Amino acid sequence: MEIYKPDGNTGEPARSLSPPAPVLTGLSLGILDNTKPNAGVLLNRLADRLSERVGLKIALTETKNAALAAPAEVLDTLSK
Repeated sequence: MEIYKPDGNTGEPARSLSPPAPVLTGLSLGILDNTKPNAGVLLNRLADRLSERVGLKIALTETKNAALAAPAEVLDTLSK
């Protein structure tokens, strides 16, 4: 009979630094608000902070129902 004892050392997972963030200055940000409570407030504050910190331009904000997938025309508008 062989008995296996599963309490061995698995070691630490390998860690590496994340790649540097790309330069976002001058790029545009499109926001998709799903109309959940406070989503608009959160997304607008996030957009303002990104604009202040890294120079993003807030291009437009679209709103859609949270229960439905975003229509293709909304996604197309946000991707431009």
